[in-house]
Amino acid sequence: MQLLQLLLPLLVLVCIPLTIAFEIQDTLNIIHDVDVIARAVRSHIEDLGAKTGDTDINNIQDNHNNVLEHFKAVDKLINQARMNYSHFGTHIVESISDFIVDDVLATIQINEITHAINKISMRYDQIVAYEARKESLEINTLISFAEWAALPSAESVQHSMERLGFTLFGRIQNATDFKPTSRILVNRIMKSYEESLQQRCSTRLSPQQFLYSLYAEIALIELKGYTLMEFSTMILRVSDLGNFINETELFRLNHKKRTEHALNVLRHEMQQADRSFWRCDPPEHVAKVTYDEVTRLLQGYIENEDGLNADRTCKRTCDAYQDTRVSGCISDSFCSSQPQCSGRVHDCRFIDSKMWVCQSPQMSTRRYEYIQYENGQDLGHRKACGRGTNKVDSWWRWLFWHCSFCFCLCDEQSTKSDRYFNLRETVSDVEANKVVTGVRIIKKNRIFHLQIQQGQLLPRGVINESTVHWKPVHDYYISGWNVKQGVDYHAMSYHSRAIDLGDVDNRNDVSFVVTGVQFVLINGKLKLRVVFSKFDFESGKVMGSDWLSIRTISGEQLNLQNLDIPTLSGASSKVLSNGYQHLKFVNTGVQKDAAQTTIPFIDIQDVVASHSTPLHGIGIYYKGTPGYGGFIAPKIINYDYSPHIGMPITQP
Repeated sequence: MQLLQLLLPLLVLVCIPLTIAFEIQDTLNIIHDVDVIARAVRSHIEDLGAKTGDTDINNIQDNHNNVLEHFKAVDKLINQARMNYSHFGTHIVESISDFIVDDVLATIQINEITHAINKISMRYDQIVAYEARKESLEINTLISFAEWAALPSAESVQHSMERLGFTLFGRIQNATDFKPTSRILVNRIMKSYEESLQQRCSTRLSPQQFLYSLYAEIALIELKGYTLMEFSTMILRVSDLGNFINETELFRLNHKKRTEHALNVLRHEMQQADRSFWRCDPPEHVAKVTYDEVTRLLQGYIENEDGLNADRTCKRTCDAYQDTRVSGCISDSFCSSQPQCSGRVHDCRFIDSKMWVCQSPQMSTRRYEYIQYENGQDLGHRKACGRGTNKVDSWWRWLFWHCSFCFCLCDEQSTKSDRYFNLRETVSDVEANKVVTGVRIIKKNRIFHLQIQQGQLLPRGVINESTVHWKPVHDYYISGWNVKQGVDYHAMSYHSRAIDLGDVDNRNDVSFVVTGVQFVLINGKLKLRVVFSKFDFESGKVMGSDWLSIRTISGEQLNLQNLDIPTLSGASSKVLSNGYQHLKFVNTGVQKDAAQTTIPFIDIQDVVASHSTPLHGIGIYYKGTPGYGGFIAPKIINYDYSPHIGMPITQP
């Protein structure tokens, strides 16, 4: 009966359908499951001890078979646990050598860990093979294997387990006098992973998630080693080679100490680990798939001084026109050959009197492909001009006034200008106990929206994977009935085009999770607002009361002047914003692109980690490469599980 009670959680574990996060288990349950399986191992051993009693040499073969039958039952549980946690990532230990390249000591230690893991795995696979052929095994074969695995030596499983734990987690300390140190390998692994952009891109795990995935892999190896020790010792007992009671108590005590220490280290390191996740550049930038653009917000525009003032005079210089409108056009002038700027005209300057202008195709959001001045200056990237170039000359009026062509910036709301950001709140279906698990920016009906991925929250921070989906965004048009600028959407302009960068993270309270997001407009700036809802960790129940966080810090402005089109860069973007800063959407450089493109671009990739978790925050950041306009993008901050890490619920 006692054995049945101990195995009941494992029988339930095996029978649950594979539809919940991480196949069937929550983020922390591997700690509990490993403990349950270890207790099941001890129960099998006690059951075997009770059945075998005094060993008769004539019954050794039967005793061996009985031990292996019990081992087979435990092996099924271990394999089930391994499959359940495959979503944490596989071959995590092997991947470490990919990003720890400059730390010679760490490289040596990783090799030691790999050697210990391989040794334990090979011994475990060997006993699995013996179990499959148990009827034809020689008695001495299994005895020799058990002695090799269990008895003290440099090649024993016990020694490999001790080396594995010591190398990764450091010297064993009691919980009462535990003192973390940055010298232990697991700490250096975490810091190297945080600094490795390529590795974070490939694994799609936050540093805290990576750290826990590493622990999950090591815990399963430790479980295999412990199982080997228990069953190898039992093989020696039923072979009439001793009772090994003291030896068994000793390695059980050592196993418990290693587990306690590893969990203390894990908790401490997870508390320090970064929990943010963002998307790196795709292998190839594809418009409308991996990125989108604000279009024609501020765009290079050529206009004669004659058309920049209501008096239609040429008595001033281009620099005098910093905020004006186009007032008219001379019929045989260049202005009659191009689309007129119907909005405000800003920041005019004089470059040269004569130029050749290559206008863009009519359906393009650009006005010009390039401009070539007589003085040798080129604006933009020169190439074959499909529409042919327009020769543009300034002229003299009454011999006294020079009517110069100015290069300005056009701020014009038109059907070609997508400059709108949704201001409506986007909230998860809290009534169905759903929380935010991911985020992305999409453009719908020319309006940029923050879209949320949501999923049902289950007990202990689990997300029900079968419920995870993207919630549709608000479907409206800026011209729709009762749709108001400044209420439903924000229209960017020369004087209102800034966005705040940084994180909104309920850092100090793990009783809240993210249930909504929103862009809000404060003093002409877009700011990120995040909706947090209180929840009960053990039950997973999301409470009805919400707490809203509005970040009010603006910080310094990032300089995006004179940059080129982001997608022309051949290098991978790096995060260039730092903390609470802000940027303004601007035009590309005049020389580099004739100021034809609005930057930064917007990364529209899904921001979702490789396995779903509730979120503790969301941020907006800027990434790019030197000389290019870069991208803004959202990031997610995973829920902090570290306060919930402790010894397993049930103890031996």
